[in-house]
Amino acid sequence: MGTRIEPSTERRRPLNRARILRAAVELADRDGIEALSMRRLGQELGVEAMSLYNHVPNKEDVLDGIVDLVLDEVDLAPVGDDWKSAARSRILSARRVMLRHPWASGVIVSRRQPSPRMLRYMDSMGAIMRAGGFSVDLMHHAFHALGSRVLGFSQELYDDSADLEATPEIQALMLRRMSQEYPNITAVMEQVMHDDASVVGTGCDDQLEFEFALDLILDGLDRLRALSGGRAGTASS
Repeated sequence: MGTRIEPSTERRRPLNRARILRAAVELADRDGIEALSMRRLGQELGVEAMSLYNHVPNKEDVLDGIVDLVLDEVDLAPVGDDWKSAARSRILSARRVMLRHPWASGVIVSRRQPSPRMLRYMDSMGAIMRAGGFSVDLMHHAFHALGSRVLGFSQELYDDSADLEATPEIQALMLRRMSQEYPNITAVMEQVMHDDASVVGTGCDDQLEFEFALDLILDGLDRLRALSGGRAGTASS
């Protein structure tokens, strides 16, 4: 006679939307967002997939919900009087959250409509700018300039990690072939490959590059704010 395995305490807990969404975040963190399906989510919770539909109408609703859970982790506490320091701190707090959940940025950009929590976050950034003397017009331009960086991530044009997995010999051959036709891009690639040759597969320092671009944008916005009295498009020098 076989031994009957009792379900875990976690699996005996009543199913609800909050529990489903927490399980979805844990699944995406562990196995990637590609692993998230209603069937797999049901398995994680020890129920049939059909049981989930009593609490979440479809997978899209799950994706909306886990974006909100991630955004809830961003620290929205007051961060000082200087607008630039406050904005930088808020954005880097969001970035720490995005790094904890590497799948989140892709899901965020896939959403058709901003959720209430997304709007709350963006409004908190707007409050920082308005308190710093930004007009509504300049704040609008600032959001466009910051793009996805306002949420702590950026969409890079080129990922060099695959190139860095190649052997030094293959890398050298690639560079020789490219240098004739694309000398400037090749120079950048050589710089990346030789900056820290002792560490294999490092490539660009993503955090450094993110902060460099963020500071560049914030410095420019601060200069424009000071010269134009908070209005966009009026500073000519």
